[in-house]
Amino acid sequence: MSKSFNVAVAGATGAVGVEMVKTLEKRNFPVGNLRLLASARSAGKTMKFRGEDVVIEEMTENSFKGIDIALFSAGGDISKKFRKSVVDAGAVMIDNSSAFRLDPDVPLVVPEVNPEDIAGHNGVIANPNCSTIIMLVAVAPLHRAKKLRRLVAATYQAASGAGAKGMDELVTQTRQLLDGQPIEPRAFAHRIGFNLIPHIDVFYDNGYTKEELKMLNETRKMLHDDSIRVTCTCVRVPVLRAHSEALNLEFADEITPDEARAILAAAPGIKVVDDPANKLYPMPVDATEKYDVLVGRIRQDISRDDRRGLDIFVAGDQVLKGAALNAVQIAEHL
Repeated sequence: MSKSFNVAVAGATGAVGVEMVKTLEKRNFPVGNLRLLASARSAGKTMKFRGEDVVIEEMTENSFKGIDIALFSAGGDISKKFRKSVVDAGAVMIDNSSAFRLDPDVPLVVPEVNPEDIAGHNGVIANPNCSTIIMLVAVAPLHRAKKLRRLVAATYQAASGAGAKGMDELVTQTRQLLDGQPIEPRAFAHRIGFNLIPHIDVFYDNGYTKEELKMLNETRKMLHDDSIRVTCTCVRVPVLRAHSEALNLEFADEITPDEARAILAAAPGIKVVDDPANKLYPMPVDATEKYDVLVGRIRQDISRDDRRGLDIFVAGDQVLKGAALNAVQIAEHL
């Protein structure tokens, strides 16, 4: 008989928590007992898992007794508060917040990129930022082949990055704008309907946002290379779900678009969608609810005099590969 594992999902009622529960079921993860944890106001409600109703419990220090793996998507403060309870109970926390990503003793893992780092955990493994995950699934195989030196990114991040409330706000504002009604931004700093907001997370003194610097620091940590230069501009766009990114890549060695396509086609977690003549390229609508990151628009960087530069475009489901799926894949490796 195959071994089963007792799993807790913390933040089970949020957009990512709901997706974690669905992903455990879809991927036939060997769940013995499933414990769904949330705030007091959600306690007593139920969620379906494998056709059965599972009652949501209020998360407390005692919630992790008998648990093997705790999937957390309840925000950084909650993760910090319950870390000791999880580890003391003998469970492994797989955390989707930014709380521990840059801790030197916490592995930061995308299974397609650096699965070997999982073994070094001390009870906590961190899920990277969603934009970093989607980017590195595509970039890591190219880096392994040709050594990445510099990366310039522009992101097109969906409303789902702000959770269920972000998605709801986009739908509501779209209706209000079409009906000529006044709108009042709540989830975002400005209106998101029919607009772009080049502002995700807080600004630092150097003019970059926290989200943009996450992509730099997390890339270096996961690729184990502090010499890689990264600059990016993160933009919220009026797309419901799935992030897209335009990436300009500079390598130590020469690389052609055909070489890149061959490397990417052989890499896990990627679907190459690169046939512009037939209007085929990555789009968020096609990446939505898909496990793979879509990669296309692969072309030589014509601003250079050598063949060390590439431009690519990627799209990936922020809620799935950018969060829930990545966490469950880490649990599978565990």
